[in-house]
Amino acid sequence: MRDNIHPKYFRTTAQCACGATYEIGSTRENIRVDICSKCHPLFTGTMKLLDSEGRVEKFKKKYELAAERRKQAKEAAEKARADKEKRIKAARAEAKKSEMEKLQELRKGRTEKALEKAELKTKAEKPEVKAAKPKKAKKPGKAAKPKARKPAKKAKPKKKASKKKSK
Repeated sequence: MRDNIHPKYFRTTAQCACGATYEIGSTRENIRVDICSKCHPLFTGTMKLLDSEGRVEKFKKKYELAAERRKQAKEAAEKARADKEKRIKAARAEAKKSEMEKLQELRKGRTEKALEKAELKTKAEKPEVKAAKPKKAKKPGKAAKPKARKPAKKAKPKKKASKKKSK
């Protein structure tokens, strides 16, 4: 054998999670295993739940966190939607309020104009007549395009009756 190319070989013990120990040869020292021939369901005929390194707990924790995140996201979305609805309601109320104010100003303006007209009539003054605006000429519509004619069907030539030669 060549020197310095092979790993070191140890005489070591392998310990199972059930407590069994075995003397074996290996390149590692002090080996720990989860299952052995004394506790394996194939050899014992009994079922055993194997939870090495807390895998079940890790799985549960992972999905509980995911469920919690989904719940938080849903609550945040609900809150955002409620805030948006409040903003929309406030904007609509503001728009309605400003619209009502505009209507009131318009009504005030109309009543003032009506009062002014009444005063003018009482003084027997003629109100100014506005010059009539010239009407805009209508643009001529597009001229109708002539319809394309379909080519006439050609009459099929009739077959001439063949005359038999008689002798």
